[in-house]
Amino acid sequence: MNKFVSVFIAAAMALALTACGDNGKAAADAKAAADKASAAAQEASDKAAAAAKDAGNAAMQAGKDATDAAKAAGTSAMDSMKAPAATPPASTPPASTMTPSPDQSKSDSTKK
Repeated sequence: MNKFVSVFIAAAMALALTACGDNGKAAADAKAAADKASAAAQEASDKAAAAAKDAGNAAMQAGKDATDAAKAAGTSAMDSMKAPAATPPASTPPASTMTPSPDQSKSDSTKK
């Protein structure tokens, strides 16, 4: 972009110099400089357009890939909810129900 600006400024200066005099060679040089600046601007514009197109295509592909990944994650989540639940492990009864009966509360050593 800086090259374009500097070439454009040079062309404008050349045109300004030609306007001050009636020199035919200076006018031809100014026109050549302006044409060169125009060609450089066109080339820069074409490159920028191509880069923008490539960036747009890459963004579209990234969006498609992200959508596909989200769909796969959603499908996986739905499939995992449809799967039968694993049987819970056998639980032990609560401690309050495991109190010893009155005959078992005394050990053999106390019976002597």
